[in-house]
Amino acid sequence: MAELPSGTITLLFSDIEGSTALLTRLGAAYGDALVGQRHVLRAAWGAHGGTEMGTEGDSFFVVFPTAFAAVAAAAQAQRDLVTYPWPRGEQVRVRMGMHTGSPTVLDGGYVGIDVHRAARVASAAHGGQVLLTSATAEQLGERPSAGLGLRRLGPHRLKDLATAVHLFQLDIEGLQTDFPPPKSLGAASRLPVPATPLFGRDGEIAELVALVRSGVRVTTLTGPGGTGKTRLSIGVAQRLVPDFPDGIYFVGLAAITSADLMWTSIAEVLDLPPDARNPDGLLADVEHRRALFVLDNLEQLLEADVVVARLLSAAANVSVLATSRRPLHVTGEFEHPVPGLEVPSGAGVGPVGRWGAIQMYVEHAKMVQPGFALTDDNGPAVVELCRRLDGMPLAIELVAARSKLLSPRALVARMDGVLDLAARSNQVASRHRTLRDTIAWSYDLLSADERSLLRQLGVFVGGASVEAIVAVATPRRRTETWDPLDLVAALVDASLLTVTETADGEPRLSLPETIRMFARDQLAAAGELGTVLEHHARFFTALAEEQGALLRGNRFSEARERLGVEHDNLRAALSWCTETDADPDALQPPVVIGLRLCAALDPFWRANSYYQEGQGWLAKAVERTDGHDSPELARCLGQLAGFLVLLGDPEAAQQRATEGVSMCRRLGDHGAGLSSSLRALAVAEEYRGRPEAARPAYDEALHAARASGDDVLIHRTLGYYATFEGIEHHDARSLALGDEAVDIARRLGDPVAEVVYQHSMACTLRAIGRVDEADQEMRRIIARAVTICEPAELAVLAEDYAAVKAELGDHDRAIRLLGAADAMREQLSTPRPGWQHEEIAEAIEISRTAMTTEQWDTAYGSGRVTAIEVALTAALVVEVRS
Repeated sequence: MAELPSGTITLLFSDIEGSTALLTRLGAAYGDALVGQRHVLRAAWGAHGGTEMGTEGDSFFVVFPTAFAAVAAAAQAQRDLVTYPWPRGEQVRVRMGMHTGSPTVLDGGYVGIDVHRAARVASAAHGGQVLLTSATAEQLGERPSAGLGLRRLGPHRLKDLATAVHLFQLDIEGLQTDFPPPKSLGAASRLPVPATPLFGRDGEIAELVALVRSGVRVTTLTGPGGTGKTRLSIGVAQRLVPDFPDGIYFVGLAAITSADLMWTSIAEVLDLPPDARNPDGLLADVEHRRALFVLDNLEQLLEADVVVARLLSAAANVSVLATSRRPLHVTGEFEHPVPGLEVPSGAGVGPVGRWGAIQMYVEHAKMVQPGFALTDDNGPAVVELCRRLDGMPLAIELVAARSKLLSPRALVARMDGVLDLAARSNQVASRHRTLRDTIAWSYDLLSADERSLLRQLGVFVGGASVEAIVAVATPRRRTETWDPLDLVAALVDASLLTVTETADGEPRLSLPETIRMFARDQLAAAGELGTVLEHHARFFTALAEEQGALLRGNRFSEARERLGVEHDNLRAALSWCTETDADPDALQPPVVIGLRLCAALDPFWRANSYYQEGQGWLAKAVERTDGHDSPELARCLGQLAGFLVLLGDPEAAQQRATEGVSMCRRLGDHGAGLSSSLRALAVAEEYRGRPEAARPAYDEALHAARASGDDVLIHRTLGYYATFEGIEHHDARSLALGDEAVDIARRLGDPVAEVVYQHSMACTLRAIGRVDEADQEMRRIIARAVTICEPAELAVLAEDYAAVKAELGDHDRAIRLLGAADAMREQLSTPRPGWQHEEIAEAIEISRTAMTTEQWDTAYGSGRVTAIEVALTAALVVEVRS
């Protein structure tokens, strides 16, 4: 293989926007489109000296020796994509993002924050758009070359990057340049993208926008399901983008049932680091923001008012736009009941066509029958349909979806008797009944297998992959030729099911919440709910066990993202497991499935710092047991002890861990189960201030781990034990244990564990005076750490490396690292704990006495405005000063 470019290079990522939708439209011809896209892009990369690093599906990762070569290749590719003869007259739109930096060459590839940054820039682009970071723009100057220009887009927060990135757009003469804002956190483009325009709501939007601008801080859109509350809230939020410079955040809460999970969901949308995903961390982050939170579907959250009130109290410049079937009743709330779309009383086609309800019907009818048009002949029937449907958007959408087979007049006839106008009492009750009757009417038109699938889809919360649907939902009569996608397509055609695309391009299927509840009710009425919920729980338990194991290896990021996508389904499965009574005929009772699921999710909860949530589910699962000994229960007792320590209750942790150890001994488990429980006990004793009790527990835990032959368990136990011995100043023992842990983690391909253990060893080496070796250890891990570690962990790494640099005499770099770490801690609202301050204080004082006040202030100030990842990487290339 040719030698890879090194030094300062430009990294480019690209993929097709909307590839799943394109696949749906093209079918078998999608392969031709993919071949064409690859041909066009590879020709452009090759013409400008690009080195292709990776291709997966429709995505590319390419590096160029210069920024000029990268933008020239991107421009050529975009021009050629526009003129390429795509199948069926389609237009393949490719998004691109690039960043210039100095990534580390490792094992035939590149690692470092520069790679991660370039990928995130690409994910913020739209199809046909090329985005650049300021690092790339600086290389190009004001005008890259003839026919190309740069447009400044300002700072944007991108997912997983701790600091804002200044983005530029490459304007290519003759091609589109007017794109929506980049898909950055808090930007309007992060709002859900509705499939159709918003009809008949201009007056309401203007009223609500004026209300928010007047100073009303909490506005609640109320009404039954299907009135279009969510769609209206998105329309209002889009108009308010200029008023909230710190972002607009849409938080879907339909699947959330507790205040704790509501806080977690908001923190996730803000992309806060794991240790700040709690009420205190969230409120500290938003305290000085001028932001709007769109909180969607609050009716099932009994404590939603408490969360909203606390949010508004803590952040004076934050506003809330909520949707719910009922008001929140918080101080200062303005309630806006959302009516159905207005329906004309009767007129000619010209005037009638301007009403929102009629426009919506026509638009959705055209989706299934492209030649549909409003005429004098069908106009009265369309008006009658919309009137019977109370102008309810979801009801109109469902009925219009049947226009492929039935004319408006035939639809009116079919609905006679379905909607009993005379039986209606008040407006709210009428609208509830109208929508439910319309959903039932659409449901009755499905085939038996289609109805069966729709019912079973009601158990999925937050959508589902095709794999999950095939595993959980089965038709009444499965045949050899059965294809689940045929049934899915029928439900999509009937507007009962929606298809979106995940970040990796896979389709994700979901029911509108109102239809999902109807489907679940039908499942219960058919006597199938319990069985399908069990299938759902079993599938997601198996998924959690599979992905949870990957969290302890080199597929950590992939596994965490996969489980994050399914978080709502995992919570639903846990709810079923912890709330359902045992079936005496079941192969495995719900409580046992629940214990397995909790045990599998333990690394996911820890990786995301969901300590409160993990402790809560584990406690529920443990409480549901009958007290009989089981390996699953013993394992969960140890995990529960671990979360109790993290939450500051080592006494309760010691009690639970002791129960787990005793249970393992009674079960005759002298291997993995006993080792895990003993390690939990050792940690609890350590935090209780009883090292004399912790050490024998660690000794026995390590012995049991070795007896089990489980290398993952061995290196985790070694890592905990090494840290304990370091704290106890048994340095040689700590280093020996740490060395062994690193070797095993490296052999297993677990980069996160390897980085953690090496960091701990470097601190021990510095503490015993072996500073040069500590520096070498730090240098080995920093390039990887900036790509896989959370910002809070990077801040600690920067502080510890600052101490090493100070003792080596590199005082300027030491204080720059300290400044970057302090700025990150302030951003995360995580002040430096006392033990960490004590560990680095003496070394930092060396630099303070070796520098003038002006030198110190300059270095510290420079560090504070430098991204933590950049400060750490830069520290690797600075010469040591005496």
